Amino acid sequence: MKATETKLLVFLKKASQFVIPIYQRIYSWTEKECEQLWYDIWRAGESDRTSAHFLGSVVYIEKGLAQIATQSSVLVIDGQQRLTTITLLLEALARQIEEGLEPREGFSAKKIRNYYLLNALEDGDKAFKLLLTQTDRDSLLALIRQKELPENYSIRVKENFEFFERKIASCKHDLAPLCKGLEKLVIVDIALSREQDNPQLIFESMNSTGRELTQADLIRNFILMGLEPEHQTRLYQEHWRPMEQDFGQEAYGKYFDNFMRHYLTVKTGTIPNIQAVYQEFKTLVRTEEEKGFDVDRLVADLHTFAKYYCIMAFGKEREKTLAEAFQDLRELKVEVAYPFLLELYRDYKSDILSQADLLEAIRLIEAYVFRRAVCQIPTNSLNKTFATFKRSLQKENYIESIRAIFMLLPSYRRFPNDEEFKRELKVRDLYNFRSRSYWLRRLENHGRKERVPVGEYTIEHILPQNENLSKAWQDALGADFHNIQQTWLHTLGNLTLTGYNAEYSDRSFPEKRDREGGFKHSPLKLNEGLASADIWNEQAIQARAERLANWAVEVWKAPKVETDRLNAYQTKPPKSDLYTIDDHPNLLVSPLNEIFAAFRDRVLALNPCVSEEFLKLYVAYKAETNFVDVVPQARRLRLSLNMSYPDICDPQGWCKDITHVGRWGNGDVEVGLATLDELPYVMYLVRQSFEKQMGNS
Repeated sequence: MKATETKLLVFLKKASQFVIPIYQRIYSWTEKECEQLWYDIWRAGESDRTSAHFLGSVVYIEKGLAQIATQSSVLVIDGQQRLTTITLLLEALARQIEEGLEPREGFSAKKIRNYYLLNALEDGDKAFKLLLTQTDRDSLLALIRQKELPENYSIRVKENFEFFERKIASCKHDLAPLCKGLEKLVIVDIALSREQDNPQLIFESMNSTGRELTQADLIRNFILMGLEPEHQTRLYQEHWRPMEQDFGQEAYGKYFDNFMRHYLTVKTGTIPNIQAVYQEFKTLVRTEEEKGFDVDRLVADLHTFAKYYCIMAFGKEREKTLAEAFQDLRELKVEVAYPFLLELYRDYKSDILSQADLLEAIRLIEAYVFRRAVCQIPTNSLNKTFATFKRSLQKENYIESIRAIFMLLPSYRRFPNDEEFKRELKVRDLYNFRSRSYWLRRLENHGRKERVPVGEYTIEHILPQNENLSKAWQDALGADFHNIQQTWLHTLGNLTLTGYNAEYSDRSFPEKRDREGGFKHSPLKLNEGLASADIWNEQAIQARAERLANWAVEVWKAPKVETDRLNAYQTKPPKSDLYTIDDHPNLLVSPLNEIFAAFRDRVLALNPCVSEEFLKLYVAYKAETNFVDVVPQARRLRLSLNMSYPDICDPQGWCKDITHVGRWGNGDVEVGLATLDELPYVMYLVRQSFEKQMGNS
């Protein structure tokens, strides 16, 4: 490696050509970065005290270790975002300088083009100082040629060029500060030798200004950078470029990291941190290398899964019923289910899973997530639930095993049954529910062959929201009208859809029912039954809620498997009832009985999912598995917290590290409870173990 500080314009002038390798990310600077660059250049140009402004480094590969001045074309490893942006600024500047004028020596339009943008004596691609990749390339060359942009132009190239055009036009009367600022830009010119340096390691360690590299950028470079140019080109054109096109310019930068996270979850069964996707990918590659790594097979596999992800996530499914199901999942924002969905879709495309069974599986995922949201069950278990789902799949009985797994999910991972779902659905505030347009649309369109465009309607409160209810409404509701309105206003029984929201206003129910366009004449299924209602009061709201709730359990169906078949999918032995509190005599005498009673009340109150189990030697409290175990001793309760000792926050120093120490109970943290005064702090410790389990599940 050889590094030299140099002025950017000198660097550009000496260079013959910069080529951005195909493995580099597309141009991604936004107006925010361009605005900052413009500010830095203009400030440097206006200040007589500033002799230079450091822009960052440009790292490139060459065969020998000579500097840029002696090279023809070089491959840029780091710095393409800055080089591209400066090129756009220079092109915009050249266009604003009138023929024959030179706002500062060396900055005529002709000199800018021939020094920094073009190789005047060359033809074809060699005529340009900077060659980008794919769509970016054609768009930049069209600008420098002053030709019309291609149909599939680079959004960032176009928008940033127009940004600089506007900025330069606004100060066209005095361009000298801009030119002076450009002269002061300084970079570090870093030349790498392919024979002596590792470009990938250097690339990973760079911490330049500008937009941070995404995990996907690092992965693409990791895969392609070390390959021979012909191999790079083939893999990029056959697989990586089509992936970028499937995502689209905007979505690629926004969603590809998420896709890579889902892909790794499918492959490893564990969920990587979004900031550690690249490191996890390298771990996967090392594992594959032990099995006989084939980079072509890996990239082809990535391409296949990326295609499936785009079909599901971006509405590209062509089969109508599947497309509608994926749309419903997108509206419900079930991002955590994609690892499982990718597995399902791969098996569907491999003829392992039928279309009908795939559709049922999608609808079960949808029902599971929606029912849990209505029942207000914490969502922090969902990602691991879906990440580990395939471990229990029995693909010879594919859809039955999916139903069974859902039915057997324990405690806070549970699939709410019909009674729980209906009970909560009838009383939940659904007007302020985060996906209210979703649930209204699903109810209205269930069973319809022609879907109603629910977005064209507005949500209507049959009993109005106005706190100052009219006399007619007060009479209909009775003396307790205020409490009835507060209780039922935003609930299922009182909400519907209409195209006449403004006309309805706060009118009485008979007026809303009978007027032109009223409920009596509505074609919507949600309004069925309103025509025959004589009065709208608490009983009417509850009756309609009951009817719609019964309808909802058919829309969001629960899985069903016969008991004898379900037993075949049980992986854990049934809970033992062999022991009770009577088997622990220390818990039956004072003062330990009082301490234990207070402790168990506090633990069971943590969450409805917490259960208690008496075993021979200790009492276990668990959500899905044990988070605290109680060993009754003569004078105290010895508690085992199921977490690692370094993870416990114990400012008072009560806990003991029992890692690798034989103890009854589960976990590496031990704490004693001997008095009621100690209970608040002990519960603070216990809650950490419970929340860690909830958060990791």
